[in-house]
Amino acid sequence: MADAPKPKEKSKISSARRLGLKIRLLIVAGQMLEVEVEEKKRERDEALAERVPPLKLSGLSVEELQDLCRDLHHKIDVVDEERYDVGLKVTKNDKEIHDLGLKIIELQSKFKKPNLKRVKISAEAMLSVLLGSKHKETIDFKSNLKTVKKAEEKKEEVTDWRQNVDAMSGMEGRKKMFDA
Repeated sequence: MADAPKPKEKSKISSARRLGLKIRLLIVAGQMLEVEVEEKKRERDEALAERVPPLKLSGLSVEELQDLCRDLHHKIDVVDEERYDVGLKVTKNDKEIHDLGLKIIELQSKFKKPNLKRVKISAEAMLSVLLGSKHKETIDFKSNLKTVKKAEEKKEEVTDWRQNVDAMSGMEGRKKMFDA
C-alpha cells in the first residue's frame, strides 16, 4: 500500500498571508539590488578617479599636448594588451570548465556498454560490407597463401654399435670425426 497517494496536508499559513510575505520579500530584494547597483557604480567611479587623474589641458603648448597624446596612446596600448591577455585566460578557463563539466556528466551517467556478440562472417561478406559496390570479384584467400614444405629429418640408419666403435677406433676414426 506504499503506492497509495497521501492526502494533501493543509498549509498552516493562509494563502493571503503567503502572498503578502512574497510581496514583502520581493520589495526588500529590489531595494537591496538598487543599493548594490549604486555601490558598484560608486566603487567604479572611485577606481577610475584613482587610476586616471583628471586632465589639465589649459595653458599647455602644442608640443606638450602632442606629448600628452603620445603618452595616452602608449597607456591605451598597454591596457589593451592586458585586456587581450586577460580575455584569452578567461576563454581558456571557460573552455576548461566546460570540458570538466562534460567529464563530470560522463562519469555520473549510468551508461553501460552492451555486451558485444560474436558474429561469424566470411571474408567475402566482410569485403562486400567494407567496399560496398566496388567489391565484385571473389577472392580465395587460401589459394594466395604460400605453401611451406616441411623438411624431412635425416634419420641415421640404426646399425650395430659394435661396427661403429670399430670404425671409429684408431687414426681413421679420429680423421672421420674431424672431417665430420
